[in-house]
Amino acid sequence: MSALQTLLQILDLEQLDDNIFRGTSPKDGWQRVYGGQVLGQALIAAIRMVPPTRIAHSLHGYFLLGGDPKHPILYEVERTRDGGSFSTRRVKAIQHGRMIFVMGVSFHDPEPGFDHAAPMPDVPPPEDLKSANELFAALVDKLPENMRAYWSRERPVDMRPVDLSRYMKREAREPVQHIWLKPNGVLPDDPAVHQGMLAYASDFTLLDTALIAHAKLLFDADMQLASLDHALWFHRPFLWNDWILYAQDSPSAAGSRGFCRGSLYARDGTLIASTVQEGLMRQRATNFQVR
Repeated sequence: MSALQTLLQILDLEQLDDNIFRGTSPKDGWQRVYGGQVLGQALIAAIRMVPPTRIAHSLHGYFLLGGDPKHPILYEVERTRDGGSFSTRRVKAIQHGRMIFVMGVSFHDPEPGFDHAAPMPDVPPPEDLKSANELFAALVDKLPENMRAYWSRERPVDMRPVDLSRYMKREAREPVQHIWLKPNGVLPDDPAVHQGMLAYASDFTLLDTALIAHAKLLFDADMQLASLDHALWFHRPFLWNDWILYAQDSPSAAGSRGFCRGSLYARDGTLIASTVQEGLMRQRATNFQVR
């Protein structure tokens, strides 16, 4: 199967009981489960526990322990509240008898109202850019092993960074980056799958943005990085059949924690979703690598 087909299979959770689902992880050699996978699977589990007329509009999750990719993850969904127009669900991800992740998801019946949004940044279109895999392929002989392995994999989402100069010349600069994203194939028509896919991709490079201010990379052996929490708001309905611009910045880093924000725009400039994440950003003297 392609990387996208594998991901879609992973997001299609197995239902074990009325409110319990089981998810698996890809066999790609990672030492721990990618945080975006847990976000996407937990969101899909929550979506399955509400009427189809109610749409997820926000989620707030906390990463408690690193996930083991060799073993399944159980997702237990709690029906927290069902109101006249809003529903809330709480999802616990459990592995080896311990909670590794917890998330609250809020759902809303669509209704009309005021509408405004911040404008999309003015950046080159994706057609003018090469994919991250293509860009790094030209540098493969100059890359460290962990970086070479990461960028040589087939991935379910095509990434086209607007500027990769930070990888070529190490210098502290404004912690901002823009990346175009698009699934490497066609997604099913189910809107829940599109939301799950966007939740999965929303963890891409977000914490890495904070490192830009310090001339560091997530591949550096002296950096220990881990997502601590993640919030995502879906502002408007969407189907992810075209490029989406992920505009990211980091207003703060302190106490070995980096704080980052993201805005996700459709090609026509529509603001689809927003993200916020805080993560561990610890510099270590020992030889430590994050994969």
